[in-house]
Amino acid sequence: MAVVGFDTATADTAVCVLRDREVVHEELLGLAPDGSPRHSTALLAEVERAVAAAGGWGEVSLITVGLGPGSFTGVRIGIATARGLAASTGLPVSGVCTLDALDRGMRQACSAIPLPGTAEQRHGGSLVVMDARREEVFAALYSADGERVWEPFVASPEVLAERVATLPEAPLAAGSGAVRFRDELASRGVDIPDDANPIHRVAARHVCALATSVADGGGGQLEPIYIRPPDAQRWRERDTSQRAE
Repeated sequence: MAVVGFDTATADTAVCVLRDREVVHEELLGLAPDGSPRHSTALLAEVERAVAAAGGWGEVSLITVGLGPGSFTGVRIGIATARGLAASTGLPVSGVCTLDALDRGMRQACSAIPLPGTAEQRHGGSLVVMDARREEVFAALYSADGERVWEPFVASPEVLAERVATLPEAPLAAGSGAVRFRDELASRGVDIPDDANPIHRVAARHVCALATSVADGGGGQLEPIYIRPPDAQRWRERDTSQRAE
């Protein structure tokens, strides 16, 4: 049976169907011509195309989705879509951390095609860094075998760089935040592949693979991983504070 998975926590719309660890269909859509993400306009259509390539919904055993952290709107769209599809098909649904999916992609890329100048960096683990906007990043550190060393957190690139400086060995870093704040991280010895390297983007195949590795096979609650409050909540808290003054 096949697993259909997708992630909309970043600017990309990533969709895949995996069967017996083999990719049946995969798509990674970047921004629309107007510069906006395609989550709300293309996600369902891409899922249906992926499922059709697998032989229809009767061939699917699990739906899985990236839970973030990332774009608040993107995470909501992905989870709402997963819940809707699960309700309409009766299939179990599960979620995985988007940072975990990026780390899995990093480890797979390094084992399949060693990245120039990074062989020694694997001893320092892998650092996933996503651009969180507001001059902040979402980040997590993983060991070479994929275990979390640092749980996902949000920080300024300067604070992240200071935290990296405390490590005994510099890690390999990837993700949109690693690209954007390359200088801050490189100053601490962090190795970062070229901007165009696909290692920096979430691939839905890794969302699927992580979901199938979970013992219970899904079916649990889909809890978004926001890490920080959405803008609307921050604005309400600011307005309440200003009125109190």
